[in-house]
Amino acid sequence: MNTEIIKIIEGGLKRDRSKVIKFARLLSENLSDTENSSLSKRIKKLLNGTYGESFITADSLSSIPVDSESRLDVVEVTSPIDDQDTLVFNSTVSKQIQNFINGVKQKEKLLKYGVDVQNSLLLYGPPGCGKTSAAINIANELGLPLVTARLDSIVSSLLGSTAKNIKKVFSYANDKPCILFLDEFDAIAKARDDSHELGELKRVVNSLLQNIDTFIGNNTLIAATNHHELLDNAVWRRFSETIFIGSPNVDERAMLIVLYLKEYPNDFIDDNKKIQSLAELSEKLSPSSIKNLCSTAVKNNLVNGSELLTYPEFLYETFCLQAGKALSEENAVKYLSANGVTQMAIQKLLELPIRKVRKILSD
Repeated sequence: MNTEIIKIIEGGLKRDRSKVIKFARLLSENLSDTENSSLSKRIKKLLNGTYGESFITADSLSSIPVDSESRLDVVEVTSPIDDQDTLVFNSTVSKQIQNFINGVKQKEKLLKYGVDVQNSLLLYGPPGCGKTSAAINIANELGLPLVTARLDSIVSSLLGSTAKNIKKVFSYANDKPCILFLDEFDAIAKARDDSHELGELKRVVNSLLQNIDTFIGNNTLIAATNHHELLDNAVWRRFSETIFIGSPNVDERAMLIVLYLKEYPNDFIDDNKKIQSLAELSEKLSPSSIKNLCSTAVKNNLVNGSELLTYPEFLYETFCLQAGKALSEENAVKYLSANGVTQMAIQKLLELPIRKVRKILSD
């Protein structure tokens, strides 16, 4: 058993995780029939348990690969944290995400019953609806670092370098317990039958598919795209699970508004009728847009010398965010009045003469 111990130490010093695992398993087997069987069980638990799988040192993450042309890192590593954002999805999406997490956690149990385990997940849907946040939360739930591929570095002006960068990303993530996250996936996974694409770009997709096939047998892969219609058909078959994350419905928008404003004093968060009205008026907003709306409303409230956000103020911020070319003094007055704000409150908020407010509304 001294040999196994020496090999484990060698593997640790050389940061060779596979060597450490190989000889730790061998050591555990040798100890199982001795008086040290309890130690054997502890080693097996370390090797098979979730915290054993998630153990990773800062040193093992230090040698991040770079693009040979720009010298920029091709991945970004985010360590798991306990304090994570609350996500608001419908019950079906939440259940799908939790099932994926449970599948990764119980991989050994699934293998025991002969279930083919390939932990690969494709998230798709409109921008700003929580795909990246979902990937981050999955990594946090599993206690694993998130290795995010940086597409600005991967996609090189030298097309041959793009395939090499893709290989660097997968090789890097393959050497350590982590989740590989490919955001804006359509940038490197476009359909190979696109007549506008060059042959070299099609070879990039071939390289991507080959790397995915090698990777997902033992590792966890998550990809996200806003343009799923651009993906090559063969790409879909590489993912054991796909989840559509769409725009929030009215109840989810109401929950998001309450979530983002609950820590700041306001006069409407406990009024269900007003919250419902705000949720209906934000129909076209994504979760990220709603978060930005709440942040802007709080910021403007503070810089204007107040520490209480009022319903008319939040309504006005909602109008400004969505008005576009219709943004004008007259339209703001009409919008606020149509949504229950009194003429006196409009006059005070917009700092207009009351006669002007009345004239706009009478016209």
